[in-house]
Amino acid sequence: MEDGTFSPIHISWMEALLRLGLSMFLPLLIGIDRFIRGKPIDFRPFMIVALAACALSLTIMELGARNTGPQVDLGLSRVFSGVITGIGFLGAGAMFRQDSYVKGAGSAASIWAAGAIGLICGVGLLWLAVLLAGGVLIVLIASAPFTSKYDAD
Repeated sequence: MEDGTFSPIHISWMEALLRLGLSMFLPLLIGIDRFIRGKPIDFRPFMIVALAACALSLTIMELGARNTGPQVDLGLSRVFSGVITGIGFLGAGAMFRQDSYVKGAGSAASIWAAGAIGLICGVGLLWLAVLLAGGVLIVLIASAPFTSKYDAD
């Protein structure tokens, strides 16, 4: 196995956890505002999308640290961009508006995050994929009592 498969190279575990934690907490504040004001989307997608985006950013940083040669090519980030855009279209199919609510947004964000998890596993940063999956599960499980009206029937 390569260095960085089961632990970060470029940053410490504490910094990785801090970044991932803040990527969930800060969008939660935005999502709670939307939730309290009765906007048509619940707070989960804000948290899930930000968490997955943070994990993808860490992936690019870690790949840069893994490649120490004079020519570091992060062209893979362009591949990530295309894949994540395509997965976004899949997620859009999971959402629909019913009355004054958008249903399925949590599922759409989860689909997008699942795509990010797949990409991260594909480049071998298993530690980051596990943290991302765990964070998404925490958001979905902890938010369930508050978001049933946003779930698709």
